[in-house]
Amino acid sequence: MKPTTIQNVRRVLAAGVLAAAAASSAMPEARAAEAEGLTVTRQLFGSTADGTAVDLYTLQNGRGVTVRVMTYGATLAGVEVPDRAGRPANVLLYCDTLQQYEAGAPSGAVIGRYANRIGGAKFSIGGVEYKVTANSGPNHIHGGRKGFAKCVWQAEPAAGEGFAGVRLSLTSPDGDEGYPGTLKAAVTYALTDAGELRMEYTATTDKPTVLNLTNHAYWNLAGAGEGNVYAHKLMINADRYLDVDAALIPSGELKAVEGTPLDFRTPQPVGTKIAQLTATRGYDHCYVLNRKLPDELSLAARVVDPSSGRCMEVWTTKPGVQLYTANHLNGKLVVGGKPYVQHGALCLETQHFPDSPNKPHFPSPVLRPGQTYRHVTVHKFGVEK
Repeated sequence: MKPTTIQNVRRVLAAGVLAAAAASSAMPEARAAEAEGLTVTRQLFGSTADGTAVDLYTLQNGRGVTVRVMTYGATLAGVEVPDRAGRPANVLLYCDTLQQYEAGAPSGAVIGRYANRIGGAKFSIGGVEYKVTANSGPNHIHGGRKGFAKCVWQAEPAAGEGFAGVRLSLTSPDGDEGYPGTLKAAVTYALTDAGELRMEYTATTDKPTVLNLTNHAYWNLAGAGEGNVYAHKLMINADRYLDVDAALIPSGELKAVEGTPLDFRTPQPVGTKIAQLTATRGYDHCYVLNRKLPDELSLAARVVDPSSGRCMEVWTTKPGVQLYTANHLNGKLVVGGKPYVQHGALCLETQHFPDSPNKPHFPSPVLRPGQTYRHVTVHKFGVEK
């Protein structure tokens, strides 16, 4: 199929060409859009157990950065960036098949409606109590048993000055996993000419509800499956973290990172103090980001892999970031001939604080009719010589 310029994507959509192409599984590459070296292509990735087709969008910027996005879970399925010698590698844990994703393998899916934990699997809005799915003992985690990560999203190419991307949308019905309100959510992944991956989330509701969307990508800047991340040097722009109980539900107290294994105010190798975290078998902590203004796009974290020189900055409008070091990967998942090992990646999940619906002094996650939820996270890739 002849490539279509990004400027003409909306015209193509209006004509229904892309919709017709999506219905055809015989054509592996359904659409390309390109301008100034930026391209978007789409192909069939597979079908879910119930027969729903899943597409894979590939974004490229002509400078060695490639991003792959799958409609199942609105999942980041690959991010390739060059090292200091210009050699590209996928720095995101991924799966070879859709069936592995469906089986619950680690992925860069969008988590919702509420990322992280809600204590007691319940909360109240305006004096009305809502009970959500208890899928972590008595608590709720990551949107429930299905959540947004196991839904097939609708998708279309997205384009603008200096970027190419894909916009994915999903409607969550009133009562989904116990949450009130019909929620219309969307996320746009945009790859820029400069090698930045921008994720912009939006949502509206017809009833007051709570919302906390994030991406659960697992990063290894040496390359997916290339051992543990102990040598990665990490900086997190936070003086405090959330105190939690044994079930990782916040007590409501904000504690100083100073003098603890959680202190990454200056760059530190991830593996230096990870063995001290015996209760969680690694890092699984929410940091309170240092910000001057609410909803300001500010630096959350910076990671460098000394061996390859690859570095990644994470910027966000959210108040917190959850550091998780893949504490439960056990080598059983083999992708591309390489086993995924414990501490073989790290997650930097930008989000509202866990259990915010039950902590009035935390930033509010409540979304009301007439409001629009907005959340931006940007990953900036580069190299250190």
